[in-house]
Amino acid sequence: MSIHKLCCIGYITNDTIVTPDNTTSLPGGTAWYFAKAIKQLSTDDFLLVTAVEEEQQPVIEELRGEGIDVITIPTRRSACFVNIYDGNLNSRKQRVTAQPDPFTIESLQTIDADIIHLGSLLHDDFSADAIKLLSSKATLSVDVQGFLRKVSDEQVQHIDWEEKRELLPYIHTLKANETEMEVLTGTSDPYEAALILKDLGVKEVILTLGDKGSLIYHRGQYHDIPAYPTLSLVDVTGCGDTYMAGYLLQRSLGKDEDEAGRFAAAMCTVKLQDYGPFNSTEKVVRRIMSSSY
Repeated sequence: MSIHKLCCIGYITNDTIVTPDNTTSLPGGTAWYFAKAIKQLSTDDFLLVTAVEEEQQPVIEELRGEGIDVITIPTRRSACFVNIYDGNLNSRKQRVTAQPDPFTIESLQTIDADIIHLGSLLHDDFSADAIKLLSSKATLSVDVQGFLRKVSDEQVQHIDWEEKRELLPYIHTLKANETEMEVLTGTSDPYEAALILKDLGVKEVILTLGDKGSLIYHRGQYHDIPAYPTLSLVDVTGCGDTYMAGYLLQRSLGKDEDEAGRFAAAMCTVKLQDYGPFNSTEKVVRRIMSSSY
């Protein structure tokens, strides 16, 4: 198999999004939001690896019709999430009504890329052996959210990652939001959290902080990335996945941490203004970057 520049591995979910004003059902999950965002920018050298049940095949065909290279792995059932937001769209409650089969080492043996991003949704999506395998193939990026999620009676509980000391040294780039950061490190100070994660072995730390922007730590340097103003706040689901799609794409193109972070933040500003994945252009993203600051 040819090597791609960028690969995302994760599930496409069946999502129900509940807000005070609306209830919407649509595809979701890191795989969906990441791939859709990449599609708007560049599908060259991008590979999506996902696991789907048979009735999700039309979603896969939609992605392929948009020029995305997709490898599908069978699973007995797809992940089903219910995301419930109250008046604060930066905070949500989640229910998981169906869980997919974990990715296996056998299913990932042939996957190759310069950068591989794991979009974990639940703590058992990727085994320790799978992380070690993929780290040997690529610069490994991980959204830590799933490794901190345990499902009990459909309710999502945030727990610490038991294997973090063993596995974080295999992860080059790690992304966490404010809640995940505190669960993982025990501190609410993002600067302190970044240093803790660095000491645990992560090379490039990305902490997304909602309307306070984001913080990137790499090679001994902090990069404070502002949150660009948005005209309206409609749907935050998938915003972290959108951020990582923009960030990793820019890094794969040789951009530095600061420019990649600002590009990712501007993508999120656009995504927040409508339901579903990022659906705009690089020109619009660049205009936000240049006009706001």
